[in-house]
Amino acid sequence: MTPAPVSRATNDRKAPFLSRLGRWVAELVLVFVGVYAAFWLNNYQQHQQDAKRRDQILASLEQEFRKGIESGKISGAKEERQAAEFRRALDADEMPPLHPCVFTTDYSPGDIATLLQSGGVELLDVKTLMALRELESVIRWGLSDMAHYQKLSDELIVPNLDQNISLFYDPATKKLRKRFEIYPQALVALVKFAHDLDRTKTELVKQIQAERQRGR
Repeated sequence: MTPAPVSRATNDRKAPFLSRLGRWVAELVLVFVGVYAAFWLNNYQQHQQDAKRRDQILASLEQEFRKGIESGKISGAKEERQAAEFRRALDADEMPPLHPCVFTTDYSPGDIATLLQSGGVELLDVKTLMALRELESVIRWGLSDMAHYQKLSDELIVPNLDQNISLFYDPATKKLRKRFEIYPQALVALVKFAHDLDRTKTELVKQIQAERQRGR
């Protein structure tokens, strides 16, 4: 049996449907492209904002630590000279006078934490964060040592500054009495703290510069 030929009317009905389907597909593609483009643009703008924010944080850190390195070198050199002179005089049996151990700092434990909470954790390189943590550790341990020596100084040296030098030294040996032997130790600890600060700050600045360079 011969199949009936497709009527012209049927073909005419299919043509508008195919045309509409083509338009729907084209519109769907346009919508997809538009959404993707908007998503890409938003990501690009966010990336640019993050990069700008990261560079601002790094620039601020670099400037701050550079100042700290410069001032630290000056004060560190002074402390090193004082410690060396005291040791020289002590070894020469000159019985050099003792002075109060006074250490001041503008460091606040919350400084770095505040920086990291303001977006630094998400934006900064892991190596930079590790260098920051290393510096914070050096500062905390150093301040702990300095607080210990200053407490001993306040208890042993400050109340006796008006006493005869024989209170601090044995006149026969011209050596420090045992309870005052912490004084040269404190001077050495202060010099070591200054050196450790200089080293860790210098390493941190190098890491900051490297990260800024990669971001350009």
